[in-house]
Amino acid sequence: MLLVYMSIVGNTKRFVDKLDMPSLEITENNCFTEVDEPYVIIIPTYDIETTDPMNDFIETGDNQSLCRGVIGGGNRNFGKDVFCYTAQDISLDYDVPLLHRFEFMGSSNDVKKVKEIIEEIENADSTTA
Repeated sequence: MLLVYMSIVGNTKRFVDKLDMPSLEITENNCFTEVDEPYVIIIPTYDIETTDPMNDFIETGDNQSLCRGVIGGGNRNFGKDVFCYTAQDISLDYDVPLLHRFEFMGSSNDVKKVKEIIEEIENADSTTA
């Protein structure tokens, strides 16, 4: 499973690195990249203008059909309604499940949980292929 992510200050990248899986970091320079395999989005919480490149990525080619869900990173200090709202918006806008939320660069429990979620998705994909 490919992990497609944005990392504005580096926390999301540190989390993705802990997962030790194939990944693609989305920036303004590569946001129109097309992929040919299922992926999960991992995105921090920022205003829409900052995370617009992820929307461009999702809407490029067949990328939207290959998205299996979204995982959000954030800071609980900003409040319950703001925590991981970018991931929640993507989930609603593109009709994909919100799979998990983590704070800052994620804990070892978050890493374990996300690996389990990815394995479940891969198993489900292999039975429908």
